[in-house]
Amino acid sequence: MKKYFTSESVTSGHPDKVCDRISDSVLDALLAIDPNSRVACECSVTTNFLLVMGEITSKAKIDIDAIARKAIRDIGYTDDVLGFNADTVQIVQKINKQSADIALGVDNSTESDSGDIFDKTGAGDQGIMFGYACNETAELMPMPIQLAHKMCKKLEDVRKNGTLKYLRPDGKGQVTVEYDDNNNPLRIEAVVLSTQHDESISTEQLRLDVKKYVIDEVLPVEYLDENTKYFINPTGRFEIGGPNGDSGLTGRKIIVDTYGGMCAHGGGAFSGKDPTKVDRSATYMARYICKNIVASGLADRCEIQVSYAIGVARPLSVMVDTFGTGKLSDGQIADIILKEFDLRPEAIINKLQLRNPVFTPTSSYGHFGNSTFSWEKIDKVDDLRKYF
Repeated sequence: MKKYFTSESVTSGHPDKVCDRISDSVLDALLAIDPNSRVACECSVTTNFLLVMGEITSKAKIDIDAIARKAIRDIGYTDDVLGFNADTVQIVQKINKQSADIALGVDNSTESDSGDIFDKTGAGDQGIMFGYACNETAELMPMPIQLAHKMCKKLEDVRKNGTLKYLRPDGKGQVTVEYDDNNNPLRIEAVVLSTQHDESISTEQLRLDVKKYVIDEVLPVEYLDENTKYFINPTGRFEIGGPNGDSGLTGRKIIVDTYGGMCAHGGGAFSGKDPTKVDRSATYMARYICKNIVASGLADRCEIQVSYAIGVARPLSVMVDTFGTGKLSDGQIADIILKEFDLRPEAIINKLQLRNPVFTPTSSYGHFGNSTFSWEKIDKVDDLRKYF
């Protein structure tokens, strides 16, 4: 039987991604002034309305309305005809301070009397986090999600640089890849790309332009053939979009944010959360570990699960699955991880430099696979190779 896998991405103008962008912009503004800010900022949008809510404890004083309007403007919502406009959108704020109960566990972990500074900070919540890497692409990401991201990012680029001036900010795409029995990519089976546009363009011309200037520019020709199927704006018109077409919410695109469904997911969202929230920081660390394991040659594919209890610094468990591709057993690799990587929250924050305002760029086109992020470095390869 043929084996297929499909992953989806969306543009920064998708309503959920608008919310992610605003949440991370608020987080970065706070961290730029007070690196110890505790932030859980979420947003919801609908037609020309934005609700900013959550819990923030920080020494920083920022103008949330101005930050939100800038984020919306940068995405491209600057005209009332879009039903969502940076200059006229109504903004309501509902911000509280972080729960004192949560702060107690984060500030004084159960191991805080050990004398080790990294034992002082407990996990900001209980939960399970997953990381993943594979050798399908240069970025050590699954091919379907990586190509879907590149396609949607190109769609945004040709809108912003004026190549296709009739495009509007909302859009989404997906790529289906056929695999062989050894889980190696063989070819691209199908491509779907839907983009918002103004009323001036015909569906026929849009399909020709998007194929030429977006799809053909980013999809590797060696994986395309005469049987590859293309679906460009399959319903025809897509004029109404963004928050005017659908409501949006921070953290609702967690599969787009990670591995496109190729890896398990613990359920926690990322955007708007400061790094004491292990939903975010431990998931980044898990990716960093998996990427270094694959880059070192210890495995061709690697998934790890890490679990935490609120107020406890050290993880409760670490599980490894190399899907039969490991040079050592999964148990041996798990032991290596515990020797080579410090999974306590404060150690993760320190290693990946997560108290810096680095999060806004993660809000679109994936939190993984971008070489500019600290958790994408492969600087532990030599340390891991010594084990085999």
